[in-house]
Amino acid sequence: MLRESKDSVDSVKDTAEPEAAGPDGISGRRWRRMLMDTRPLRHTAYRRLWTSSAVTSVGSQLTAVAVPKQIYDITGSSAWIGYASLAGLIPLVVFGLWGGAVADSVDRRKLMLVTNAGIAVTSLLFWVQAVAGSESVWLLMVLLALQQSFFAMNSPARSASIARLIPAEELPAAHALGSTVMQTGAIAGPLLAGMLIPVLGLGLLYLIDAVALTVALWAVWKLPPLPPLGDAAPKRAGLQEVLAGFAYVAASTVLLMSFLADIVAMVFGMPRALFPQLADTTYAGWGEGFALGLLFAAIPIGAVVGGLLSGTFSRARRHGLMVTGSIVVWGLAIVGFGLSPNLWVAAGFLALAGVADMVSAVFRGAILQTVASDAMRGRMQGVFIVVVVGGPRLADLLHGTAGEALGPGAASAWGGVLVVVAMLGLAAAAPSFRRYRAG
Repeated sequence: MLRESKDSVDSVKDTAEPEAAGPDGISGRRWRRMLMDTRPLRHTAYRRLWTSSAVTSVGSQLTAVAVPKQIYDITGSSAWIGYASLAGLIPLVVFGLWGGAVADSVDRRKLMLVTNAGIAVTSLLFWVQAVAGSESVWLLMVLLALQQSFFAMNSPARSASIARLIPAEELPAAHALGSTVMQTGAIAGPLLAGMLIPVLGLGLLYLIDAVALTVALWAVWKLPPLPPLGDAAPKRAGLQEVLAGFAYVAASTVLLMSFLADIVAMVFGMPRALFPQLADTTYAGWGEGFALGLLFAAIPIGAVVGGLLSGTFSRARRHGLMVTGSIVVWGLAIVGFGLSPNLWVAAGFLALAGVADMVSAVFRGAILQTVASDAMRGRMQGVFIVVVVGGPRLADLLHGTAGEALGPGAASAWGGVLVVVAMLGLAAAAPSFRRYRAG
């Protein structure tokens, strides 16, 4: 096995220190252990990668808001925004799967350099067309598809590299750190975009994103080399290698269950398609705009809270049980949401669902990194992208249809019931997953 960079794997031992008494006699160290688990940040290489993610998560959200806003300004049609979303989804799925195979066959650091540069150049092209006053929706869709292609190639390499930069026991903490950054960006980015668009215009939002991406380039440049390890790594990245990734998932009960758990939670239990109808009917008394914004923000806010308190669960070793339990809690929270006549109670249940989703994501991510061999981690992350992207979109179709027949509250509640029943059924059918422990 190739020797890995010293600063990427060296651990910093905890030094003994007196435990100052905190509130109610609880020691200061115990309080710190309840908060965000920051152990992975002791490792220089991971810290650089995480810092770049923190910067670019906000920048990418600026572009995510600017593109549909520009399309609507040009067309006055929400349908065109949907078409643009589809234009970005197709390359995300195709290149996500292929990018996973590529990430297993080449130096992941080099792949991240090339794809990060591609994303940055695309953001610059978005800026150029905005400054030039272009009103071509087709140009925007092409640029969006191109940017999503680079992102889909970059994401598996970035995620698969984490296990090479930190010790295995710190993987849950690393996933909590990464997920918290992404969820924070999902909240702060759109809010910042809303404030900046009237002041700076759309063009500068694209430029800010491009500048933020240079931070990611610098961080990746400073990483140690991450070439394939051993003879098991594929020599090329074709259809056969992509299909081998799916076969690898099917042959591992633990990996397969980690994907099925996410599909169950998202397809049956993600009621976001019903938020507009609920804001317009059930919670109309609070103001449609306010209700809609609160409903969409509640799950990310809960996820951020879960991330900030990741020290309470990130050291757990029974990863399979943690995933099972968190999905069940997600389902129960969605049931509570569907039955809530009060907006704030409904938002509270969605926030609880967000905490459960954070816990689930942390341990599913850790399972992918530890169960899969290094030669397969890229492809596992590629499959992960397809599941994460596809699940909520199938949920939109399912809940939208059910909402028309049953009403939005009942459709949400029954979806949560299906999550609980399906997850408990999967856990009963696969005891090896339920009993899975890290290490």
